[in-house]
Amino acid sequence: MRQNIFGPAVLATVLALAIGAPTVLAAKNAAREDASADGFFIISSVDLAKQQLLLKFPTEVTEVMRVNGNTRYFDEAGKPIKLADLRAGDTIYVTSVRGAEGFVAVRIRKGPMTLEELHRGYLEGAK
Repeated sequence: MRQNIFGPAVLATVLALAIGAPTVLAAKNAAREDASADGFFIISSVDLAKQQLLLKFPTEVTEVMRVNGNTRYFDEAGKPIKLADLRAGDTIYVTSVRGAEGFVAVRIRKGPMTLEELHRGYLEGAK
């Protein structure tokens, strides 16, 4: 009679991810408490009038990010773009600083999440 080792392996992987995921999320949220932070986001909406973006972490947590005249915007190739060029659904990397009214973007670069960023930012604690 053969044993099915696939079932226990899947169960062990799911348990490891369930135990590690809250730790990774807590670490990412703690990083947002620093005076400055870098992060990968998905744009939920762009409000040109209010000069702010509603951003979503890959974990589905949202955050309002303000922009101002000092914010610099770049496309995937590093060429300058404008706030109006950003759309809901775009994926971006943001360097921000904490201001009196929350985070303010210093630099925004459009681009997809790389496998390296995925592992560094979201899977390190789940090993």
